[in-house]
Parts: sequence; structure tokens; C-alpha cells
Amino acid sequence: MAFGSFDEAGVSQPMAEINTTPLVDVMLVLLVIFIITAPLFHQAVPIDLPQVTASRLDDKPEVIQLAIDIDGKVFWNGEAIHREALDARFAAASIRQPELHLRADRKVAYEKVADVMAAAQRASIVKIAFLTQPNP
Repeated sequence: MAFGSFDEAGVSQPMAEINTTPLVDVMLVLLVIFIITAPLFHQAVPIDLPQVTASRLDDKPEVIQLAIDIDGKVFWNGEAIHREALDARFAAASIRQPELHLRADRKVAYEKVADVMAAAQRASIVKIAFLTQPNP
């Protein structure tokens, strides 16, 4: 048994009207909720904060510029050092928690770069950046 109107028996056409009553009910409920909660967003507790005259600290971390040339020579801030002295330098610098900026020649063996990175890791230097040049 089909549900429909009682106008004409046997002629049933789909209803072409949309019942907007539930939509209006939902919108009115949302409007009431918004009207009630909107004033709560603007209430603030008045607090008298203290005034201080302090300057901002510019603590720039120490940066170690480490370069490895094509022959595998290591340069610490532009000064050539032997590989054996690198561990002692890293150990002395690790107290200040420096950043290591590592520049290696394109054709240097990966073993040399990995060796320098392992030495930095053994000295607890955790911030390592690889410096490159952009493509022309």
C-alpha cells in the first residue's frame, strides 16, 4: 500500500515541495545557542600585570664552520687542522652546545664526511647543518 494524497485514485506524482520546517527549527536553535554563548567570549578577568624594564637577550649559539676540501683536509673556521685534533676540538666546544655548519666538496669521499659527523656525534654535538650552493 502506497502513501499519497486522497485527491485522485491511481494518479500519484512525486511531491515537488521541500519541507523547510526542520531546517528553520535547527537554525533557530543554533541562533539561540549563539546568542547565549557570544557574551561569554568577551568576558575577561581584569589583571593588573607588573611592569618591568628588561631587554631581550640575543643568545646566538656558537657556530662552528667546518669545511672538507677535495683532498679530505679539514678546516675549522677557516683554519686547517689535522683529523686527529678534531676530536679534541669537538670535545672542548661541546660544552657550549654549538651548531656545526658542515661544508664538503662535491667530490670528497663520503667516508670523510661520515667520519667528521661521527666525531661530532661522539662529542654530543646534535645540531649539524649541511651548507650547499643553489643551482645556477
